[in-house]
Amino acid sequence: MEFQETVMRYVAHKPQEVDWGFEKDTEKGRIKETPTMTPRRKWKLMYLFNRFSSSPPRNPKSKEPPNEFLCPISGSLMAEPVIVTSGHTLENACVLACKALSFTPTFEEDSSTPDFSTVIPNLALKTAILNWCKFHCVDPPKPIDPINAKNLVRALMEIENKNPDTQIVISEKNLVQGAVESPTVNRNDPELTHSCSSSVDSVETAESTPSLQLVIHPSYNNNNNSSSSSSSDTLNPGFNEEEEELLAKLKSPQVFEIERAVISLRQITRSTESSRVRLCTPRLLLALRPLIMSRYSTIQVNTVAALVNLSLEDINKVKIVRSGMVPLLIDVLKGGFPEAQEHASGVLFSLALDDDNKTAIGVLGALEPLMHLLRSENERTRHDSVIALYHLSLVKSNRVRLVKLGSVPILLGMVKPGHMTGRIMLVLGNFAWCPDGRAAMLDAGAVECLVKFLGGTQLNSESTKESCLSVLYGLSHGGLRFRVLAKAVEMEEVLSKMVKEGSKCVREKAMTILEMMTMTSKDYEEEEMEEEVVDWEDMLELSHTQS
Repeated sequence: MEFQETVMRYVAHKPQEVDWGFEKDTEKGRIKETPTMTPRRKWKLMYLFNRFSSSPPRNPKSKEPPNEFLCPISGSLMAEPVIVTSGHTLENACVLACKALSFTPTFEEDSSTPDFSTVIPNLALKTAILNWCKFHCVDPPKPIDPINAKNLVRALMEIENKNPDTQIVISEKNLVQGAVESPTVNRNDPELTHSCSSSVDSVETAESTPSLQLVIHPSYNNNNNSSSSSSSDTLNPGFNEEEEELLAKLKSPQVFEIERAVISLRQITRSTESSRVRLCTPRLLLALRPLIMSRYSTIQVNTVAALVNLSLEDINKVKIVRSGMVPLLIDVLKGGFPEAQEHASGVLFSLALDDDNKTAIGVLGALEPLMHLLRSENERTRHDSVIALYHLSLVKSNRVRLVKLGSVPILLGMVKPGHMTGRIMLVLGNFAWCPDGRAAMLDAGAVECLVKFLGGTQLNSESTKESCLSVLYGLSHGGLRFRVLAKAVEMEEVLSKMVKEGSKCVREKAMTILEMMTMTSKDYEEEEMEEEVVDWEDMLELSHTQS
Protein backbone atom coordinates (compact mmCIF):
# COMPACT_ATOMS: atom_id res chain seq x y z
CA MET A 1 0.00 0.00 0.00
CA GLU A 2 2.78 2.46 0.84
CA PHE A 3 4.31 2.01 -2.59
CA GLN A 4 0.95 2.45 -4.28
CA GLU A 5 0.19 5.58 -2.26
CA THR A 6 3.56 7.00 -3.26
CA VAL A 7 2.78 6.36 -6.89
CA MET A 8 -0.61 8.04 -6.69
CA ARG A 9 1.00 11.09 -5.14
CA TYR A 10 2.75 11.74 -8.44
CA VAL A 11 -0.34 11.33 -10.62
CA ALA A 12 -0.72 14.32 -12.95
CA HIS A 13 -4.30 15.60 -12.75
CA LYS A 14 -5.83 18.51 -14.58
CA PRO A 15 -4.96 21.87 -13.03
CA GLN A 16 -7.54 23.01 -10.55
CA GLU A 17 -7.72 25.75 -8.00
CA VAL A 18 -6.85 24.50 -4.55
CA ASP A 19 -7.04 26.50 -1.38
CA TRP A 20 -3.54 25.91 0.00
CA GLY A 21 -3.23 26.66 3.71
CA PHE A 22 0.05 28.52 3.41
CA GLU A 23 -1.07 30.95 0.68
CA LYS A 24 -1.53 34.60 1.68
CA ASP A 25 -3.66 37.29 0.11
CA THR A 26 -0.65 39.37 -0.78
CA GLU A 27 0.75 38.99 -4.27
CA LYS A 28 4.20 38.20 -2.93
CA GLY A 29 2.85 35.40 -0.78
CA ARG A 30 1.19 33.64 -3.69
CA ILE A 31 2.89 31.33 -6.15
CA LYS A 32 2.06 32.59 -9.60
CA GLU A 33 0.68 30.06 -12.01
CA THR A 34 1.70 30.38 -15.64
CA PRO A 35 -0.03 28.89 -18.69
CA THR A 36 2.92 26.55 -19.23
CA MET A 37 3.00 25.26 -15.65
CA THR A 38 2.38 21.51 -15.58
CA PRO A 39 0.56 19.83 -12.67
CA ARG A 40 3.74 18.11 -11.51
CA ARG A 41 5.70 21.35 -11.60
CA LYS A 42 3.00 23.15 -9.60
CA TRP A 43 3.07 20.33 -7.04
CA LYS A 44 6.86 20.60 -6.75
CA LEU A 45 6.72 24.37 -6.29
CA MET A 46 4.08 24.02 -3.59
CA TYR A 47 6.13 21.36 -1.85
CA LEU A 48 9.34 23.37 -2.00
CA PHE A 49 7.64 26.56 -0.82
CA ASN A 50 5.94 24.77 2.04
CA ARG A 51 9.23 23.20 3.09
CA PHE A 52 11.08 26.51 3.08
CA SER A 53 8.32 28.52 4.76
CA SER A 54 7.61 25.97 7.49
CA SER A 55 11.21 25.27 8.46
CA PRO A 56 12.77 27.71 10.94
CA PRO A 57 15.96 29.59 10.00
CA ARG A 58 18.94 27.43 10.72
CA ASN A 59 22.67 27.82 10.94
CA PRO A 60 24.16 25.06 8.79
CA LYS A 61 27.45 25.04 10.68
CA SER A 62 25.75 24.33 13.99
CA LYS A 63 24.14 21.17 12.64
CA GLU A 64 25.37 18.01 14.35
CA PRO A 65 26.40 15.21 11.96
CA PRO A 66 24.25 12.06 11.96
CA ASN A 67 25.51 9.25 14.16
CA GLU A 68 26.01 7.03 11.12
CA PHE A 69 28.65 9.44 9.75
CA LEU A 70 30.93 9.19 12.80
CA CYS A 71 33.54 6.51 13.41
CA PRO A 72 32.92 4.83 16.79
CA ILE A 73 36.67 4.63 17.43
CA SER A 74 37.93 8.06 16.36
CA GLY A 75 34.71 9.92 17.07
CA SER A 76 35.11 12.01 13.89
CA LEU A 77 33.49 12.14 10.47
CA MET A 78 34.70 9.24 8.37
CA ALA A 79 36.80 10.05 5.32
CA GLU A 80 37.16 6.41 4.21
CA PRO A 81 34.24 4.48 5.73
CA VAL A 82 34.35 0.71 5.44
CA ILE A 83 31.92 -2.04 6.38
CA VAL A 84 33.40 -4.99 8.25
CA THR A 85 32.11 -8.55 8.45
CA SER A 86 29.98 -7.84 11.52
CA GLY A 87 28.15 -5.04 9.73
CA HIS A 88 29.77 -2.18 11.65
CA THR A 89 30.96 0.86 9.72
CA LEU A 90 34.26 2.39 10.82
CA GLU A 91 37.12 4.53 9.54
CA ASN A 92 39.47 2.41 7.43
CA ALA A 93 42.59 3.62 9.24
CA CYS A 94 41.09 2.66 12.61
CA VAL A 95 40.24 -0.82 11.35
CA LEU A 96 43.78 -1.32 10.06
CA ALA A 97 45.17 -0.10 13.38
CA CYS A 98 42.99 -2.51 15.35
CA LYS A 99 44.06 -5.41 13.14
CA ALA A 100 47.73 -4.44 13.39
CA LEU A 101 47.52 -4.30 17.19
CA SER A 102 45.26 -7.38 17.51
CA PHE A 103 42.69 -5.38 19.42
CA THR A 104 38.89 -5.54 19.22
CA PRO A 105 36.62 -3.16 21.18
CA THR A 106 33.21 -4.27 22.38
CA PHE A 107 30.34 -1.81 22.52
CA GLU A 108 28.48 -2.06 25.78
CA GLU A 109 24.97 -1.07 24.69
CA ASP A 110 24.37 -4.17 22.57
CA SER A 111 27.52 -6.11 23.51
CA SER A 112 28.49 -6.26 19.83
CA THR A 113 32.06 -6.92 18.77
CA PRO A 114 33.30 -5.87 15.32
CA ASP A 115 34.70 -8.63 13.14
CA PHE A 116 37.55 -7.31 10.99
CA SER A 117 38.04 -10.41 8.82
CA THR A 118 36.42 -8.71 5.80
CA VAL A 119 36.73 -5.00 4.99
CA ILE A 120 34.66 -3.47 2.16
CA PRO A 121 34.66 0.25 1.22
CA ASN A 122 31.29 1.90 1.81
CA LEU A 123 31.19 4.25 -1.17
CA ALA A 124 27.53 5.12 -0.69
CA LEU A 125 28.15 6.38 2.85
CA LYS A 126 31.27 8.25 1.74
CA THR A 127 29.22 10.11 -0.87
CA ALA A 128 26.52 10.87 1.68
CA ILE A 129 29.11 12.31 4.10
CA LEU A 130 30.61 14.54 1.40
CA ASN A 131 27.15 15.76 0.40
CA TRP A 132 26.33 16.51 4.04
CA CYS A 133 29.54 18.50 4.44
CA LYS A 134 28.82 20.49 1.28
CA PHE A 135 25.26 21.26 2.31
CA HIS A 136 26.25 22.35 5.83
CA CYS A 137 29.37 24.28 4.77
CA VAL A 138 31.69 21.90 6.63
CA ASP A 139 35.16 20.97 5.38
CA PRO A 140 35.18 17.37 4.16
CA PRO A 141 36.98 14.96 6.50
CA LYS A 142 40.56 13.94 5.79
CA PRO A 143 41.83 10.38 6.20
CA ILE A 144 43.36 9.66 9.59
CA ASP A 145 47.10 9.18 9.56
CA PRO A 146 48.04 5.54 10.32
CA ILE A 147 50.24 6.65 13.23
CA ASN A 148 47.44 8.71 14.75
CA ALA A 149 45.01 5.81 14.30
CA LYS A 150 47.36 3.48 16.16
CA ASN A 151 47.74 6.04 18.94
CA LEU A 152 43.96 6.14 19.34
CA VAL A 153 43.81 2.37 19.60
CA ARG A 154 46.80 2.22 21.96
CA ALA A 155 45.06 4.74 24.21
CA LEU A 156 42.12 2.37 24.47
CA MET A 157 44.38 -0.59 25.13
CA GLU A 158 46.33 1.31 27.80
CA ILE A 159 43.17 2.20 29.69
CA GLU A 160 42.01 -1.42 29.53
CA ASN A 161 45.35 -2.76 30.71
CA LYS A 162 45.30 -0.57 33.81
CA ASN A 163 42.22 -2.42 35.05
CA PRO A 164 42.50 -5.99 33.74
CA ASP A 165 40.23 -7.57 36.35
CA THR A 166 37.28 -5.19 36.14
CA GLN A 167 34.82 -4.11 33.52
CA ILE A 168 36.08 -0.81 32.17
CA VAL A 169 33.51 1.83 31.30
CA ILE A 170 35.05 4.93 29.77
CA SER A 171 33.53 8.10 28.47
CA GLU A 172 34.35 9.67 25.16
CA LYS A 173 36.20 12.47 26.94
CA ASN A 174 38.63 10.01 28.51
CA LEU A 175 39.08 8.30 25.17
CA VAL A 176 39.95 11.52 23.37
CA GLN A 177 42.14 12.71 26.24
CA GLY A 178 44.12 9.48 26.17
CA ALA A 179 44.75 9.97 22.47
CA VAL A 180 45.67 13.65 22.85
CA GLU A 181 48.39 12.77 25.36
CA SER A 182 50.21 10.94 22.57
CA PRO A 183 52.51 13.50 20.91
CA THR A 184 51.76 12.54 17.29
CA VAL A 185 47.97 12.77 17.40
CA ASN A 186 46.41 15.61 15.43
CA ARG A 187 44.98 17.80 18.19
CA ASN A 188 43.49 20.34 15.80
CA ASP A 189 40.76 18.04 14.54
CA PRO A 190 37.49 19.59 15.80
CA GLU A 191 35.59 16.39 15.02
CA LEU A 192 37.29 14.65 17.95
CA THR A 193 34.75 16.35 20.18
CA HIS A 194 32.08 14.00 18.81
CA SER A 195 31.73 10.26 19.21
CA CYS A 196 29.17 7.65 18.32
CA SER A 197 28.78 3.96 17.63
CA SER A 198 26.88 2.34 14.80
CA SER A 199 24.95 0.46 17.48
CA VAL A 200 24.66 3.27 20.03
CA ASP A 201 22.30 6.21 19.70
CA SER A 202 23.89 8.54 22.25
CA VAL A 203 26.33 11.27 21.18
CA GLU A 204 28.54 13.17 23.59
CA THR A 205 30.00 16.61 22.93
CA ALA A 206 32.30 18.68 25.07
CA GLU A 207 29.29 20.31 26.72
CA SER A 208 26.93 17.34 26.98
CA THR A 209 26.57 15.22 30.08
CA PRO A 210 25.63 11.74 28.72
CA SER A 211 28.77 9.84 27.73
CA LEU A 212 29.29 7.23 25.09
CA GLN A 213 30.16 4.14 27.08
CA LEU A 214 32.42 1.49 25.71
CA VAL A 215 33.65 -1.74 27.23
CA ILE A 216 37.09 -2.59 25.94
CA HIS A 217 38.17 -6.23 25.74
CA PRO A 218 40.90 -8.01 23.78
CA SER A 219 40.04 -9.76 20.54
CA TYR A 220 38.56 -13.22 20.97
CA ASN A 221 39.75 -16.35 19.23
CA ASN A 222 37.07 -18.65 17.85
CA ASN A 223 39.32 -21.63 18.46
CA ASN A 224 39.80 -20.83 22.11
CA ASN A 225 36.56 -21.61 23.91
CA SER A 226 37.88 -20.68 27.33
CA SER A 227 38.90 -17.14 26.38
CA SER A 228 35.65 -16.57 24.50
CA SER A 229 33.64 -17.76 27.45
CA SER A 230 35.58 -15.57 29.86
CA SER A 231 35.06 -12.47 27.73
CA SER A 232 31.39 -13.26 27.24
CA ASP A 233 30.86 -13.84 30.95
CA THR A 234 32.07 -10.32 31.58
CA LEU A 235 29.72 -8.95 28.97
CA ASN A 236 26.70 -10.82 30.29
CA PRO A 237 27.07 -11.37 34.04
CA GLY A 238 23.33 -12.07 34.32
CA PHE A 239 22.98 -15.00 31.92
CA ASN A 240 20.29 -17.48 32.88
CA GLU A 241 20.46 -21.16 33.58
CA GLU A 242 18.71 -22.06 30.33
CA GLU A 243 21.34 -20.24 28.32
CA GLU A 244 24.16 -21.84 30.30
CA GLU A 245 22.77 -25.32 29.68
CA LEU A 246 22.47 -24.68 25.95
CA LEU A 247 26.00 -23.27 25.77
CA ALA A 248 27.42 -26.34 27.48
CA LYS A 249 25.79 -28.63 24.92
CA LEU A 250 26.71 -26.43 21.95
CA LYS A 251 30.38 -26.59 22.95
CA SER A 252 30.30 -30.34 23.56
CA PRO A 253 32.71 -32.51 21.54
CA GLN A 254 29.87 -35.00 21.02
CA VAL A 255 27.90 -34.46 17.81
CA PHE A 256 24.65 -35.83 19.24
CA GLU A 257 24.84 -33.33 22.13
CA ILE A 258 25.19 -30.45 19.68
CA GLU A 259 22.26 -31.79 17.65
CA ARG A 260 20.09 -31.95 20.78
CA ALA A 261 21.09 -28.39 21.69
CA VAL A 262 20.24 -26.79 18.33
CA ILE A 263 16.97 -28.71 18.07
CA SER A 264 16.06 -27.59 21.58
CA LEU A 265 16.99 -23.98 20.80
CA ARG A 266 14.85 -24.07 17.66
CA GLN A 267 11.84 -25.40 19.59
CA ILE A 268 12.22 -22.94 22.47
CA THR A 269 12.51 -19.87 20.24
CA ARG A 270 9.63 -20.95 18.02
CA SER A 271 6.94 -20.38 20.64
CA THR A 272 7.35 -17.19 22.67
CA GLU A 273 8.69 -13.70 22.15
CA SER A 274 10.34 -13.61 25.58
CA SER A 275 12.46 -16.67 24.82
CA ARG A 276 13.66 -15.14 21.54
CA VAL A 277 14.71 -11.94 23.28
CA ARG A 278 16.22 -13.73 26.28
CA LEU A 279 18.34 -16.15 24.27
CA CYS A 280 19.66 -13.79 21.59
CA THR A 281 22.86 -13.04 23.50
CA PRO A 282 26.40 -12.48 22.21
CA ARG A 283 27.56 -15.69 23.91
CA LEU A 284 24.90 -17.81 22.26
CA LEU A 285 25.35 -16.19 18.85
CA LEU A 286 29.09 -16.74 19.11
CA ALA A 287 28.52 -20.42 19.88
CA LEU A 288 26.21 -20.79 16.87
CA ARG A 289 28.60 -19.27 14.33
CA PRO A 290 30.80 -22.34 13.70
CA LEU A 291 27.70 -24.57 13.52
CA ILE A 292 26.19 -22.71 10.57
CA MET A 293 28.60 -24.38 8.15
CA SER A 294 28.55 -27.78 9.87
CA ARG A 295 28.96 -30.81 7.62
CA TYR A 296 26.11 -32.49 9.50
CA SER A 297 22.77 -31.59 7.94
CA THR A 298 20.79 -31.81 11.19
CA ILE A 299 23.10 -29.33 12.90
CA GLN A 300 23.23 -26.87 10.01
CA VAL A 301 19.49 -26.93 9.29
CA ASN A 302 18.40 -26.50 12.91
CA THR A 303 21.03 -23.84 13.62
CA VAL A 304 19.86 -21.67 10.73
CA ALA A 305 16.21 -22.36 11.60
CA ALA A 306 16.88 -21.16 15.15
CA LEU A 307 18.33 -17.97 13.68
CA VAL A 308 15.10 -17.48 11.74
CA ASN A 309 13.18 -17.57 15.02
CA LEU A 310 15.60 -15.23 16.79
CA SER A 311 15.46 -12.74 13.92
CA LEU A 312 11.69 -12.36 14.24
CA GLU A 313 12.12 -9.86 17.08
CA ASP A 314 13.04 -6.33 16.00
CA ILE A 315 15.45 -5.90 18.90
CA ASN A 316 17.46 -8.91 17.69
CA LYS A 317 17.90 -7.99 14.02
CA VAL A 318 20.86 -5.63 14.38
CA LYS A 319 22.43 -7.90 17.02
CA ILE A 320 22.50 -10.81 14.60
CA VAL A 321 24.10 -8.76 11.83
CA ARG A 322 26.63 -7.30 14.27
CA SER A 323 27.58 -10.80 15.40
CA GLY A 324 29.01 -11.57 11.94
CA MET A 325 26.31 -14.01 10.85
CA VAL A 326 25.64 -12.53 7.39
CA PRO A 327 28.80 -13.83 5.61
CA LEU A 328 28.13 -17.30 7.05
CA LEU A 329 24.51 -17.21 5.90
CA ILE A 330 25.72 -16.19 2.44
CA ASP A 331 27.97 -19.26 2.41
CA VAL A 332 24.91 -21.38 3.21
CA LEU A 333 23.04 -19.79 0.30
CA LYS A 334 25.92 -20.71 -1.99
CA GLY A 335 26.61 -24.27 -0.85
CA GLY A 336 24.53 -25.33 2.14
CA PHE A 337 21.98 -28.12 2.42
CA PRO A 338 18.73 -27.31 0.53
CA GLU A 339 16.63 -26.98 3.69
CA ALA A 340 19.31 -24.81 5.27
CA GLN A 341 19.27 -22.58 2.17
CA GLU A 342 15.54 -22.16 2.63
CA HIS A 343 16.02 -21.02 6.23
CA ALA A 344 19.01 -18.81 5.33
CA SER A 345 16.96 -16.89 2.77
CA GLY A 346 14.31 -16.49 5.45
CA VAL A 347 16.86 -15.07 7.90
CA LEU A 348 18.11 -12.52 5.37
CA PHE A 349 14.53 -11.57 4.52
CA SER A 350 13.83 -10.99 8.22
CA LEU A 351 17.06 -9.05 8.83
CA ALA A 352 16.45 -6.87 5.76
CA LEU A 353 13.28 -5.51 7.34
CA ASP A 354 15.48 -3.33 9.56
CA ASP A 355 16.67 -0.23 7.69
CA ASP A 356 19.98 -0.29 9.58
CA ASN A 357 20.81 -3.69 8.05
CA LYS A 358 19.91 -3.16 4.39
CA THR A 359 23.16 -1.56 3.24
CA ALA A 360 25.39 -3.92 5.24
CA ILE A 361 23.66 -7.03 3.88
CA GLY A 362 24.08 -5.76 0.32
CA VAL A 363 27.72 -4.76 0.76
CA LEU A 364 28.61 -8.11 2.32
CA GLY A 365 27.51 -9.90 -0.86
CA ALA A 366 24.02 -11.30 -0.29
CA LEU A 367 22.45 -9.95 -3.49
CA GLU A 368 24.00 -12.33 -6.02
CA PRO A 369 23.25 -15.61 -4.18
CA LEU A 370 19.70 -14.41 -3.50
CA MET A 371 19.29 -13.83 -7.24
CA HIS A 372 20.54 -17.37 -7.93
CA LEU A 373 18.02 -18.82 -5.49
CA LEU A 374 15.15 -17.36 -7.50
CA ARG A 375 15.65 -20.47 -9.66
CA SER A 376 15.59 -22.83 -6.68
CA GLU A 377 13.36 -25.90 -6.83
CA ASN A 378 12.06 -25.06 -3.35
CA GLU A 379 9.07 -22.70 -3.62
CA ARG A 380 9.54 -21.22 -0.15
CA THR A 381 13.21 -20.50 -0.87
CA ARG A 382 12.23 -18.65 -4.04
CA HIS A 383 9.57 -16.60 -2.28
CA ASP A 384 11.76 -15.62 0.69
CA SER A 385 14.61 -14.71 -1.67
CA VAL A 386 12.52 -12.40 -3.83
CA ILE A 387 10.97 -10.67 -0.79
CA ALA A 388 14.46 -10.22 0.66
CA LEU A 389 15.52 -8.65 -2.64
CA TYR A 390 12.51 -6.34 -2.54
CA HIS A 391 13.42 -4.96 0.89
CA LEU A 392 17.13 -4.72 0.04
CA SER A 393 16.38 -2.91 -3.23
CA LEU A 394 14.68 -0.11 -1.30
CA VAL A 395 18.23 1.19 -0.78
CA LYS A 396 19.80 3.00 -3.74
CA SER A 397 23.24 1.40 -3.36
CA ASN A 398 21.70 -2.08 -3.51
CA ARG A 399 19.66 -1.17 -6.60
CA VAL A 400 22.85 -0.07 -8.34
CA ARG A 401 24.55 -3.35 -7.41
CA LEU A 402 21.62 -5.39 -8.66
CA VAL A 403 21.64 -3.54 -11.98
CA LYS A 404 25.37 -4.24 -12.38
CA LEU A 405 24.74 -7.91 -11.57
CA GLY A 406 22.35 -8.08 -14.53
CA SER A 407 19.30 -8.76 -12.40
CA VAL A 408 16.82 -6.78 -14.53
CA PRO A 409 16.72 -9.19 -17.53
CA ILE A 410 16.47 -12.13 -15.12
CA LEU A 411 13.52 -10.61 -13.28
CA LEU A 412 11.76 -9.69 -16.51
CA GLY A 413 12.31 -13.22 -17.76
CA MET A 414 10.46 -14.50 -14.71
CA VAL A 415 7.47 -12.24 -15.44
CA LYS A 416 6.76 -13.80 -18.82
CA PRO A 417 5.59 -17.21 -17.57
CA GLY A 418 3.83 -15.64 -14.57
CA HIS A 419 6.42 -17.00 -12.16
CA MET A 420 5.93 -15.36 -8.71
CA THR A 421 4.68 -12.40 -10.69
CA GLY A 422 3.28 -10.35 -7.82
CA ARG A 423 6.53 -10.45 -5.85
CA ILE A 424 8.68 -9.86 -8.92
CA MET A 425 6.62 -6.75 -9.72
CA LEU A 426 7.45 -5.31 -6.31
CA VAL A 427 11.18 -5.52 -7.04
CA LEU A 428 10.77 -4.12 -10.56
CA GLY A 429 8.75 -1.27 -9.08
CA ASN A 430 11.77 -0.21 -7.02
CA PHE A 431 13.92 -0.22 -10.17
CA ALA A 432 11.38 1.76 -12.21
CA TRP A 433 11.53 4.72 -9.85
CA CYS A 434 15.29 5.30 -10.05
CA PRO A 435 17.19 6.54 -13.15
CA ASP A 436 19.68 3.65 -13.34
CA GLY A 437 17.03 0.99 -12.87
CA ARG A 438 14.64 2.66 -15.32
CA ALA A 439 17.31 2.83 -18.03
CA ALA A 440 18.24 -0.82 -17.49
CA MET A 441 14.59 -1.86 -17.71
CA LEU A 442 14.02 0.06 -20.94
CA ASP A 443 17.17 -1.52 -22.39
CA ALA A 444 15.96 -5.00 -21.40
CA GLY A 445 12.57 -4.63 -23.11
CA ALA A 446 10.50 -4.09 -19.99
CA VAL A 447 7.75 -2.16 -21.81
CA GLU A 448 7.07 -4.97 -24.26
CA CYS A 449 7.24 -7.59 -21.51
CA LEU A 450 4.80 -5.80 -19.21
CA VAL A 451 2.34 -4.90 -21.97
CA LYS A 452 2.23 -8.53 -23.14
CA PHE A 453 1.64 -9.57 -19.55
CA LEU A 454 -1.32 -7.17 -19.19
CA GLY A 455 -2.81 -8.16 -22.52
CA GLY A 456 -2.26 -11.88 -22.09
CA THR A 457 -4.91 -14.52 -21.56
CA GLN A 458 -3.57 -15.78 -18.23
CA LEU A 459 -5.64 -15.00 -15.16
CA ASN A 460 -4.00 -12.38 -12.96
CA SER A 461 -5.26 -10.85 -9.74
CA GLU A 462 -6.23 -7.20 -9.59
CA SER A 463 -3.36 -6.49 -7.19
CA THR A 464 -0.87 -7.97 -9.67
CA LYS A 465 -2.30 -5.80 -12.46
CA GLU A 466 -2.05 -2.75 -10.22
CA SER A 467 1.60 -3.56 -9.46
CA CYS A 468 2.32 -3.99 -13.16
CA LEU A 469 0.70 -0.63 -13.95
CA SER A 470 2.71 0.99 -11.16
CA VAL A 471 5.90 -0.29 -12.79
CA LEU A 472 4.78 1.07 -16.16
CA TYR A 473 3.96 4.41 -14.58
CA GLY A 474 7.47 4.59 -13.17
CA LEU A 475 8.89 3.75 -16.60
CA SER A 476 6.70 6.43 -18.20
CA HIS A 477 8.99 9.01 -16.62
CA GLY A 478 11.63 7.80 -19.06
CA GLY A 479 10.50 10.54 -21.45
CA LEU A 480 10.22 10.27 -25.19
CA ARG A 481 12.03 6.96 -25.28
CA PHE A 482 9.26 5.33 -23.26
CA ARG A 483 6.60 6.79 -25.54
CA VAL A 484 8.31 5.40 -28.63
CA LEU A 485 8.60 1.94 -27.07
CA ALA A 486 5.00 2.06 -25.87
CA LYS A 487 3.66 2.91 -29.33
CA ALA A 488 5.71 0.11 -30.87
CA VAL A 489 3.89 -2.48 -28.74
CA GLU A 490 0.45 -0.77 -29.02
CA MET A 491 0.23 -0.11 -25.31
CA GLU A 492 -2.60 2.43 -25.71
CA GLU A 493 -5.00 -0.27 -26.86
CA VAL A 494 -4.21 -2.49 -23.88
CA LEU A 495 -4.58 0.38 -21.42
CA SER A 496 -7.82 1.57 -23.02
CA LYS A 497 -9.26 -1.91 -22.55
CA MET A 498 -8.24 -1.87 -18.88
CA VAL A 499 -9.90 1.53 -18.41
CA LYS A 500 -13.18 -0.04 -19.53
CA GLU A 501 -12.94 -3.42 -17.77
CA GLY A 502 -10.60 -3.03 -14.79
CA SER A 503 -11.28 -2.21 -11.16
CA LYS A 504 -11.31 1.37 -9.91
CA CYS A 505 -7.59 1.42 -9.02
CA VAL A 506 -6.65 -0.29 -12.29
CA ARG A 507 -8.70 2.23 -14.28
CA GLU A 508 -7.13 5.20 -12.50
CA LYS A 509 -3.58 3.98 -13.06
CA ALA A 510 -4.23 3.11 -16.69
CA MET A 511 -5.70 6.57 -17.31
CA THR A 512 -2.70 8.21 -15.66
CA ILE A 513 -0.26 6.39 -17.95
CA LEU A 514 -2.35 7.34 -20.98
CA GLU A 515 -2.12 10.98 -19.91
CA MET A 516 1.66 10.67 -19.67
CA MET A 517 1.77 9.28 -23.21
CA THR A 518 -0.13 12.28 -24.58
CA MET A 519 2.47 14.74 -23.33
CA THR A 520 4.22 16.62 -26.12
CA SER A 521 7.96 16.85 -26.55
CA LYS A 522 7.76 20.39 -25.16
CA ASP A 523 6.10 19.04 -22.01
CA TYR A 524 8.94 16.55 -21.54
CA GLU A 525 11.52 19.30 -21.94
CA GLU A 526 9.73 21.39 -19.32
CA GLU A 527 9.65 18.42 -16.95
CA GLU A 528 13.41 17.97 -17.36
CA MET A 529 14.12 21.68 -16.84
CA GLU A 530 11.86 22.19 -13.83
CA GLU A 531 14.73 22.25 -11.37
CA GLU A 532 16.43 25.00 -13.38
CA VAL A 533 13.25 27.09 -13.68
CA VAL A 534 12.73 27.34 -9.91
CA ASP A 535 14.01 30.70 -8.66
CA TRP A 536 15.66 29.60 -5.42
CA GLU A 537 16.57 33.13 -4.32
CA ASP A 538 12.97 34.24 -4.75
CA MET A 539 11.80 31.16 -2.86
CA LEU A 540 14.14 31.87 0.06
CA GLU A 541 13.14 35.53 0.11
CA LEU A 542 9.49 34.51 0.14
CA SER A 543 10.04 32.15 3.08
CA HIS A 544 11.73 34.89 5.12
CA THR A 545 8.83 37.25 4.35
CA GLN A 546 6.31 34.71 5.62
CA SER A 547 8.32 34.09 8.81
